[in-house]
Amino acid sequence: MPMNDHHSEQSGPNIVRPYSLTSGRTRPAVELALEALIQALPQSVDRQWELDDVNAAIVALCQQSPSVAEIAARVGVPLGVARVLVADLVEAGHLQILATLKEDSTDSERRELIERVLSGLREI
Repeated sequence: MPMNDHHSEQSGPNIVRPYSLTSGRTRPAVELALEALIQALPQSVDRQWELDDVNAAIVALCQQSPSVAEIAARVGVPLGVARVLVADLVEAGHLQILATLKEDSTDSERRELIERVLSGLREI
């Protein structure tokens, strides 16, 4: 007689501790600046079914090339958790880092990137 799992389902909201999403890891696999713009790779959008809910939500959001800070705010996880999750998805080939500031970035490049990040955060 097969076991019935109906009793294992929760009836209330599923509350997950943020750091359990990263198995307690706090350091991202790749270095990620908060203002870095992240983009979903075309093949990852088609393969979201392989990901859990949080990672699938991040991949879907990254079709709009948000910053790491925007991803954290929109997904509702702490910045450190977002950095680890995004870095994992970059390493797995689902996301790519589009832009970040470097020491030799011009003032106009810095201003443009900061304005884009601020604009995205205001939309939240």
